[in-house]
Amino acid sequence: MCGRYYLADARNMKERFNVKDVAEWLTSRYNIAPTQEVPAVIEDEGRRLVRFKWGLKPYWARDRALGSGLINARAETVDVKPSFKESFKRRRCLLPASGFFEWKKAGKKKVPFRIGLSNWELFAFAGLWSSWKTPEGETAATCAIITTPANALVARIHHRMPVILPREAEGLWLDPHTPDTDLLKELLKPYPEGQMAMHRVSTLVNSPGNDNPRLLEPEEN
Repeated sequence: MCGRYYLADARNMKERFNVKDVAEWLTSRYNIAPTQEVPAVIEDEGRRLVRFKWGLKPYWARDRALGSGLINARAETVDVKPSFKESFKRRRCLLPASGFFEWKKAGKKKVPFRIGLSNWELFAFAGLWSSWKTPEGETAATCAIITTPANALVARIHHRMPVILPREAEGLWLDPHTPDTDLLKELLKPYPEGQMAMHRVSTLVNSPGNDNPRLLEPEEN
């Protein structure tokens, strides 16, 4: 799964993802957690940077609580599960990140690790989004990160990982008119472990209230 990530390179978003504008609200963040607002890239007459709430609520949801925990969508069933299939067909997005955190069980404790590309540069998770109307008639835009079985690196600590899209596949994923869902599903696979890095970090990351660059520093075993 993916329940925490970070975006340390906010200033490079416009160039990296070729978005029209980078809004004033965009800042580097080091401990992004579910239910928070997150930056996303969509294709809407050109690439746009928008804000979604992390935790997808299907457009048909009537209960305010439904979907509050849908932070991840499994790649294996994303095209058939009612909560995600419409978004998979028409409302796909990129969720920019510099890396993510995962925890390894060690007895009764959980040890956090920082994971990202080997050069620690910006990349994009494969994301889905949905527009949901609250009982009061307001519109809420929400999103989820797609996950896949872990590659050999991440499998050392967890059996699943978020889908990191190859840069050359980002345009195909964003295109709302792509009719070939089988082709899209082929993109939802583990990123090559040889192009990724991982190291242990401080347990300070366990609390979403901690949000600073210190969380990225390697921790001695």
